[in-house]
Amino acid sequence: MPIGLLKRREFITLVGGIAASRPITAYAQLSTRMRRIAAMMLLAEDDPQQKEWTEAFLHGLQEAGWTDRSTIQIDYRWGAGDAARARRYAAELVALAPDVILAPGSAGLGPMLQATRDIPIVFVHVPDPVGAGFVDSLAKPGGNATGFTLFDYGISAKWLELLKQIAPAVTRVAVIRDSAISAGIGQWSAIQTVAPSAGVEVVPVNVRDAAEIERTLGAFARSANGGLIVTGSALATTHRDLIIGLAAQHKLPAVYYERLFVAAGGLLSYGADLSDQYYRAAAYVDRILKGTKPADLPVQEPAKFDLAINLKTAKALGIELPSMVLAQANTVIE
Repeated sequence: MPIGLLKRREFITLVGGIAASRPITAYAQLSTRMRRIAAMMLLAEDDPQQKEWTEAFLHGLQEAGWTDRSTIQIDYRWGAGDAARARRYAAELVALAPDVILAPGSAGLGPMLQATRDIPIVFVHVPDPVGAGFVDSLAKPGGNATGFTLFDYGISAKWLELLKQIAPAVTRVAVIRDSAISAGIGQWSAIQTVAPSAGVEVVPVNVRDAAEIERTLGAFARSANGGLIVTGSALATTHRDLIIGLAAQHKLPAVYYERLFVAAGGLLSYGADLSDQYYRAAAYVDRILKGTKPADLPVQEPAKFDLAINLKTAKALGIELPSMVLAQANTVIE
């Protein structure tokens, strides 16, 4: 065989081998590239409840095969119920060009969607994502966001029902709500609609700042037969110690939207298990990191609900809880 032909064949084989190896090398580099998650957290970094939620999210990621600082990098920002801070942090996180964003609550999701309509977003405990305009529908969210709802507004009527069951003498109810978000308006409207049939007068209490909460609840408590409902919002969660303390001070039987209030000394709560939502959100983040588009992932409703009761608080208020309510409780704190 001529030497020139041999060299030409060797050259072709060499070039072909290099070309064939390039996709494999490129795939290996892609599969080993550290992915980036941006997380706008609802509460302060040192808040015990926020730590529980964060751990649930990390646990879900680990089960899906992702490890922080190994196969993924998570950039956190801590909103702490501050709307201006949430807007600033949303811009900061989008500027980092993450692969996916975790956004809790309407207070976190709203600013994030204003900052980007391209980067995939997974949200948790958002009360009414369709009504707020965050997604097109639950089945087909469209756009770049999907996730997990906190509840539908029908649960607000359940809070009033529970309050009347544990405190039948209540005829006036203060409703703490954040009127700056659609969820606050929706929850208030649902309670207001069923109030006449329950024989109660409802009074809205805005949750803009601590001074307003203290002043309004103090004025409300000057009249007898009062009760309290705390609806879902980042601000209510941020001010939970103040609200729980005022309920105890003014002897107001209270129903809260989430168990964390009862763990901190509140009387009774009924709502979605938020730690479970963070855990489930990790599975959506995993699917998006592997190529699924948010628009192809339906928005899911809560899978777990929790009725929590604090017996110590009930005793301090002189309330004897009905056996029917106690039998339904998932969590009883003694």
